[in-house]
This record gives sequence, C-alpha cells and structure tokens, in this order.
Amino acid sequence: MKKVLKTAAFVIGILLILTGLYFLCYYIFSRIKIDEDKNAPPQMAICISTNGKHTDFVMPIKNEIIDWSKEIKFSDTKDKDSVQQFVAIGWGNAGFFIDVPDWDHVKPSIAFKAAFGLSPSAMHATFMKNVFENESCVKIQISKQQYKLLVDYIQKYFKRDENGNIINISTPNTYGTSDAFYQAKGRYNIFFTCNTWANTALGKAKLRHCLWTPFQEGIFRQYE
Repeated sequence: MKKVLKTAAFVIGILLILTGLYFLCYYIFSRIKIDEDKNAPPQMAICISTNGKHTDFVMPIKNEIIDWSKEIKFSDTKDKDSVQQFVAIGWGNAGFFIDVPDWDHVKPSIAFKAAFGLSPSAMHATFMKNVFENESCVKIQISKQQYKLLVDYIQKYFKRDENGNIINISTPNTYGTSDAFYQAKGRYNIFFTCNTWANTALGKAKLRHCLWTPFQEGIFRQYE
C-alpha cells in the first residue's frame, strides 16, 4: 500500500511540475513580442476577435485577393443568407467546436482527446453583416501582401476533396444560423491550440505576435 501511495505521489508531483512549467512558459513566451513588418503599408483592415477562449480572424468576404464565398458557401449555413459583408474564420478541435455547447459543459473525454491530439480538427466560419470594434474585436491595418500571406495560411488548413473543394461538416450543432464547420488539417493539442494557430498565422503574415501562446490573452496583449 505504501508503495502504491509513493508511486501516486510521485506521479502527481511530476504532473504538477509539468503543469507549472507549461504555465511558466506561457507567461514568459506570450510576453515576448515579435513586431510586424514596419515597411508594410496600411492598405486594408481586418480584425482579430475572441469569445474569451478562442481567436478568429474577421475579414471582408470579398476583395481583389479572395472571394471567400466561393469556397465557404452561404448555402452551408442554416439561414443561407447571402447579404453579408464579413466572414470570421478560426481553427480548432472538432470536439470542442461541435460537441461542447459552452465551457461549462466540457466533457473530460473531449478535453483529454483534444489535449493530446487524439481527435480531428475543424475550421469554423461565421458570416457577419457588421463588425463592431471593442475589447473583444480589435482592428488591424495591414498591407495587401500581408493579407495574401494570411489567406494562404488559412486556406492550407482546410481539407479538400478530390475536386479541390473544402469539405463541409454537416451538423445541427452550429453556434447560430450564419456559421458552418469544415474538415481541417492539423491536430489540436496543448502545445498547438486554436490560439497558437492564430498567433502563428499572424507571424506568417508578418504581423505583430508573440513568441508562443496557447491562450488568446497572449495575442490580444500585443494589440492593447
């Protein structure tokens, strides 16, 4: 019995140490700012938005670089409303996205699978008529080249069928009537979360970001 208790205490101790190191790395790395390309002209605006846990990119549905509605169909949403101006796109764990109604109802099995990359990922897209700037939605002025780099990064995470079309996940569990889910590449885990994905996207687009963050605070701290 004593041996079992000692082993249990050892395992718990190791887990506590690893958890502490994880959050220490987050605290340090999320405060290391990597600045944007200072030579990039401000030619258009996008937004980063958060629901308090997850980061999305809010972009115009159509401009000279891309028409998102040609890939993310209005018909994929419940209301099929084409009178929209913006689309918010984010990447994350499919279980969290689709099977968790809110953060008060996270099943341990879903959290465990997500933490260790044992379940598939998904892209979430939401059409919007208007965008309002506030503490949860921050506007960023970027160049067209930076936007192209951001678009390229986002597009690479959509899984596609043999015809090159992104693959809609048919589910009634959407967040509203103007959003849809799509199959995605990559595996969500504790080191590469939805917010790590968004922070990496900012880096690929040569926009201000932090060295590493699993949480949305690390991103929004750069744009306070």
